[in-house]
Amino acid sequence: MDDNDTPSIGRRIGEIRAWRGMSLKVVAELAGISESHLSRIERGERPVNRRFLLEAIAAALQVAPAELAEQAFPPAAADPVTGEAQATVIALEAALSDLDLGESTDPAARPWPAVAADLNRLNSQLRPAADYAAQGLVLPGLLRELHTLYVTDPEHRTEVLQALMNCYQAACFMVKNLGVRGLPALASFRAQQVAEELDDPAWLGLATWLRALALGGKGRPRMLELSVRGADALQGCLDDPRALQMYGALHLSAALASAALCRADDAAAHLDEASALAERVGPDGGRGFASLYFGPDNVGIWRVAIAIELGEPGRIQELARQVIPERVPSAHRQAMYWADLGRGMASERATRDQAVGALLRAEQLAPQRIRTNPFVRETVADLMRRARREAVSRELRGMAYRMGLGVSRPDR
Repeated sequence: MDDNDTPSIGRRIGEIRAWRGMSLKVVAELAGISESHLSRIERGERPVNRRFLLEAIAAALQVAPAELAEQAFPPAAADPVTGEAQATVIALEAALSDLDLGESTDPAARPWPAVAADLNRLNSQLRPAADYAAQGLVLPGLLRELHTLYVTDPEHRTEVLQALMNCYQAACFMVKNLGVRGLPALASFRAQQVAEELDDPAWLGLATWLRALALGGKGRPRMLELSVRGADALQGCLDDPRALQMYGALHLSAALASAALCRADDAAAHLDEASALAERVGPDGGRGFASLYFGPDNVGIWRVAIAIELGEPGRIQELARQVIPERVPSAHRQAMYWADLGRGMASERATRDQAVGALLRAEQLAPQRIRTNPFVRETVADLMRRARREAVSRELRGMAYRMGLGVSRPDR
């Protein structure tokens, strides 16, 4: 594949529209955009870099948004680690499907202290780094051992249940960010079962948050409903620091859902509520409850992402200056800050070189998270198309190659 064959969401839209036998005019009207805008998207002259637009076109074509965002992953020669992460999904799917709370499945399960040590590595190293390849190797075994310990070790039952919540949370985000359909919802369902057994407001809030985020583009109204309902259920528990952080995180997911539904005022209200709570937590909140990293800087990272979703790229740099991403002890969250900043700057010709720098920094921080993100991939592909009349930088070409975006190695 050469540069002229760089894949895009637009090409996939055109393929599905033709397969459906639908005209440009009909799809554009159903999606609420102009016919010329849709035509430019299909020709690769306009990127699809907002959830609202992706989901509106998907609804018009009667497909899931993932059908449009689905892209071939880079070949192993370009990005072997992402291939390793994909290879672990089969075993993780089996664990998510097979394990029911109350069943002892692993007669060779280690005692709790040994399992707890692996859990600590998962939470303190692998999850913050968004190392999906390593997570995919350890999660199936951890889930099997924890389900067995729930039955055989009543002394540590509460700790085991909390560990299961951590594992299901990790699994939910891993498969969601790798673009695996169906499994995020299954992981969130398993988390709900465990949270009900714990019968603790903070953990129940986490389960609701996971269910809301697992919905994604398939149901933004439902995502908003779940987030608001989950926050309302915690209002009487805010003297508990865990519940307070969870309450704030639910307002952040409500803000994202509102933005994806083009409800700018509602998004701003939820963000303001989260900001006020984050000030109570303070900048030294650390990882906090359930690896939420809830605090002022992480709320600021969400603000940058939501500004892009609302179609406000001009505000991105101003908002970004108010955030110190390094204070969030997670390469994953820092990477999303730089990725969203890069996406915002990519829309303006004067800041495209800075955009490439920001995207490269995001990729260096969490390559498995960034190379599989459909909106980052779309931005990089769009930058490649825009740069064809100019000299394409070695750095941009290298990033596109590692993402499998139809370019040769940069040293060729």
